[in-house]
Amino acid sequence: MKETVEEQQDFVKDITKMSDDFDRWYTDVVRKAELADWSGVRGMMVVRPYGWAMWEAIQRAFDDMIKESGHENWAFPLLIPREFLMKEAEHVEGFAPEVAWVTKAGARMEELEDPLAVRPTSETIIGAIIKRYIQSHRDLPKLTNQWNSVVRWEMRSRLFLRSREFWWQEGHTFHAYAQEGMDEANLILNYYRSIAEDWLAVPVLIGRKSPSETFPGAVYTLTLEGLMRDGLALQMGTSHYFGQNFSRAYDISFSNKDNERELCYSTSWGISTRMVGAIVMAHGDDSGLIVPPKVAPVQVVVVPIFRDAEGRAKVEKFINSWAPELKAAGIRSRVDWRDERPGDKYAHWELKGVPLRLNVGGRDADAGQVELVDRLSREKRALPAAGLAQALGGELQKFQTRLFERAQAFQRANTFELGTLDEVIAHFRDRGGFVWVQWCGDEAEEARVKTDAGGVTIRTIDEDTRPSGNCFVCGRPATLRVALAKAY
Repeated sequence: MKETVEEQQDFVKDITKMSDDFDRWYTDVVRKAELADWSGVRGMMVVRPYGWAMWEAIQRAFDDMIKESGHENWAFPLLIPREFLMKEAEHVEGFAPEVAWVTKAGARMEELEDPLAVRPTSETIIGAIIKRYIQSHRDLPKLTNQWNSVVRWEMRSRLFLRSREFWWQEGHTFHAYAQEGMDEANLILNYYRSIAEDWLAVPVLIGRKSPSETFPGAVYTLTLEGLMRDGLALQMGTSHYFGQNFSRAYDISFSNKDNERELCYSTSWGISTRMVGAIVMAHGDDSGLIVPPKVAPVQVVVVPIFRDAEGRAKVEKFINSWAPELKAAGIRSRVDWRDERPGDKYAHWELKGVPLRLNVGGRDADAGQVELVDRLSREKRALPAAGLAQALGGELQKFQTRLFERAQAFQRANTFELGTLDEVIAHFRDRGGFVWVQWCGDEAEEARVKTDAGGVTIRTIDEDTRPSGNCFVCGRPATLRVALAKAY
């Protein structure tokens, strides 16, 4: 049996339908589900507890991964001297339009002799500092990470996706050998893929960025790209290999095994609160969020149903007989005792995307069972209270798997192979998704595609498949297989 949409209509009537206006639907869900809101400072958001709890779950998972492989968390300054930025010209050029500067300070608002940049990313200040702690090859590798916020003065802001301040982790590592640095970049990319697919249930494409999409100052950039339910791609994380570029700018060198001075090879990598936005856009529906159980702040919500004090007492006693077992099993549950109609509670928790709901009334208490409602399918069925924690644990695992499989089916249904630029233009005129094409690697042609196809970009290069056809733009022999999409 499935719940009818009418049971939730009164509560969600103010949420724009996804099919009517995806952008408005997204903002409505983020705000009404209490994930985040605008702060009053233009372009800067406040992340509310429900949204922050999802970010904390991502933090814990990734932090465990990097600590297991020897990385350590540091804390570096928020403000960066201008001279540090200027040492790496390409990096500065890439970020110049987005940098916010502190030019005055103190009670008298006195002009600073040298402006300080509010970090858009921390390569430059970390480079200037970390050299103090690297003298010999014995000091390497130096595997650093920090959890912080950064500021980028975006002109068009969207909650979680592109705000002027956002929260992330940024890793910066330094190595004695080039191959070790490249292996590091790949290691982190695969950690990110695990976060996206195993934790957030979002299937991703991974690979290398094209030269024009490469992070400023990097030799190359690795990326993971998810497909949102409006057909647009979302870059969910990046891992950059710098070679010796930053080490050269900041003279980060060491004595190698031959007692010769040599520049370090470095990487940087980051994922951000954009991941929370990805959960909304990859899984949500017209009723609101659908949250993967692994990162759900509330995995199981219990809705008591009663008419009077006597009925409440019976239901409460029954719930208290098995609720401690859920906590002991590590299931994040909540009992909703608010003075609201059951239908309003159902809609409230559907909006918040809680995976499983247990409806518990007097008859359920008498029968020693609960009514389970699945957020993904809305199916109802009875579960016995005996062994409930174990049963719910299994249900949550199956929910996580089904959510990933649903997103994977969506990605496959919206992935295409095309042969010519005309076909690409016609495709993106009517729909989105990923489009695989053969490309010769000419950057001028890449720029032409972006212009002629209305903002379509190369999202990633497939490094595992040897191209066998002709370039989709010029018809010459292809050297690369690439995925195209319109993206956030």
